[in-house]
Amino acid sequence: MPTTPSGRTAFHDLSTFLATSRVSSLALSPDGSRLVAAVQDLNGEGTAYVSGLWEIDPAGKREPHRLTRSVTGESAPAFAADGTLFFLSGRGNTDPGADKAEDKDGATLWALPERGEAVQVVRHYGGISGYALAARGAALAYTAQLLPGAADAQAHAERSKERAEAKVTAVLYEAGPTRFWDHDLGPAEPHALVRRLADDGMTAEEATVDAGSLGAIADTETALSPDGSRVALVRFVPGDVPNGNRTALVVADAATGEELHVLDHLEHDYHEAVFSADGRSLVCLRQLKETYETPYDMTLVRVDVASGEETDLLPDFDNWPSSVAVSPVEGDATVWFTADELGRAPIFRRDPDGTVTRLTAHGAYASVQVAPDAATLYALRTDIDAVPAPVRLAAAGADQSPEALRAPGAIDAFPGTLTEVHTEGDDGFPLRGWLAVPKGASADAPAPLLVFVHGGPQGSWNAWTWRWNPWPFVARGYAVLMPDPALSTGYGQQMHERGWGQWGGRPYEDLMRLTDATAERPEIDRTRTGLAGGSYGGYMANRVATSTDRFKGIVSHAGLWDLRSFQGDTDASWFFRRIFGDPLSQPQRYEENSPAPAVQRVRTPMLVVHGAKDYRVPVGQAMALFQDLQRCEVPVRFLYFPDENHWVLKPRHAQLWYETVLNFFDERVLGKDWVRPGLV
Repeated sequence: MPTTPSGRTAFHDLSTFLATSRVSSLALSPDGSRLVAAVQDLNGEGTAYVSGLWEIDPAGKREPHRLTRSVTGESAPAFAADGTLFFLSGRGNTDPGADKAEDKDGATLWALPERGEAVQVVRHYGGISGYALAARGAALAYTAQLLPGAADAQAHAERSKERAEAKVTAVLYEAGPTRFWDHDLGPAEPHALVRRLADDGMTAEEATVDAGSLGAIADTETALSPDGSRVALVRFVPGDVPNGNRTALVVADAATGEELHVLDHLEHDYHEAVFSADGRSLVCLRQLKETYETPYDMTLVRVDVASGEETDLLPDFDNWPSSVAVSPVEGDATVWFTADELGRAPIFRRDPDGTVTRLTAHGAYASVQVAPDAATLYALRTDIDAVPAPVRLAAAGADQSPEALRAPGAIDAFPGTLTEVHTEGDDGFPLRGWLAVPKGASADAPAPLLVFVHGGPQGSWNAWTWRWNPWPFVARGYAVLMPDPALSTGYGQQMHERGWGQWGGRPYEDLMRLTDATAERPEIDRTRTGLAGGSYGGYMANRVATSTDRFKGIVSHAGLWDLRSFQGDTDASWFFRRIFGDPLSQPQRYEENSPAPAVQRVRTPMLVVHGAKDYRVPVGQAMALFQDLQRCEVPVRFLYFPDENHWVLKPRHAQLWYETVLNFFDERVLGKDWVRPGLV
């Protein structure tokens, strides 16, 4: 990683912090001898992050080395049955005679043998969003867009070129949704296409499935059985509210597209299907849909491919599983998964007899890979004070301390320490959060306190974040509280039930109680405090601003302000109405939880931040908040990003975000002069 002067950490200089390499995913070869990671680095101009593939020594002895390098980068590594490494990349077509329009605005699929150059395997007009490889067969499935009426990739390309040549960009919707996070939907929709790999293992024969018959699917949720004969995909189907949708699980014949089973239940969503080693079953996440009265819930189910019968694998597990991995050994029904738990996200093992064992006690884990003998696991480990990094651990054994593997992007020095804060809610429910305290903070020199509210609201402060990282603030001398209030994950279903339908109620009370408990610590200066949050955390920042004047400054990033207008404008309006009801017939929750009607109670100076490409919380929420505060003569600034979405992702914008938020708190919490960041 970049170096810093003696006595300083990477967090004392934002450009150094943001230039740190970022490990994002892992792939293990079929024989277990190779481990490959996708790693993001700044480009030469410092204006974008570009991903490359790195070889990591599974034994942890050799230094990592880079495998790929291009202007557009490489991502999503995966190994084929013969050990060939596949990846997605936007790099240029290597065939001089090929139509460059095939690569328009998207990634293509490439294969890289252990020795030799990368070869392009599949092109698709508009790009490929995800893919899967058969563990033992010569098949691949990929997800890509098809225009309505296009039966295959060629027909889609021809119709797309017609639209482009005619300068037509219009979309005619007959049902919603119409947007997703930061982009418009349609007219093309994602479909699964299956191809057979040729004998060389690196070129693909024509698609053998009429992809159009499979229906529009979730962008990257496609799996192949080990022999490549079956494909499992997650399909969007109409929900039970206007313009809403849910997901069904489809198992189809990979050669013909014939649907063998469809798991389609009004009260369930399905995600992350993984086939067993023998291909006779698959394991997936099953979500119990939320209602006005009850929060959603999550479990793991095993689905028999022959009958379609479902078996709940975690009937007594009280947290939500994710990151599912199955044993590669035929006949072994062991499953590994991760789940948020008390400010961590451990790896759990579910044995065939139903026994569930927690394998790790600290940190948060993702991208779990299982060795071919099912005796060893590889994963990315992260923590509030640890960047994502590959580790190795035994596939069995409780509360292990995994062995770190050598990889890019290490950060060893931090400007403070991490501890936990505990208290109780008004109902006696145990509450906790993380507290980062700067070095030197004491009763004689107490640190000012910032409170960061996470988004979701179903989420938890349990892992590293590049966007809401506490350590640049700690380096500036602030203590940072990261609380998990009601509706947070990792505390059992009761944590959701106790805050359901009252976004600004019990979660607010929990936040105040955790803030009170923190402010009582001798190393904390309770007279100098600020609060910030993004998404739901931005909503809570607005709610706090209308409810108390205890904070000196508040930052609202991508926050909800007027819930009634929000429900009609967000890309997920159907989801919001399931929780809050139809405002025409069920206005109570909107009236009780919306901050906007209480704007005249705001006394705290605010910084409002929003991106114009945010369709989850549309920018109109920030515009209204900004104008309402000005009308009420509340000191306010508005940091606006015309080309950012729900998150601020571009490197220079991320640095500007940190500079602006830090300078705002320096002004309002510490009483320093306002310093306007450069270039704005």
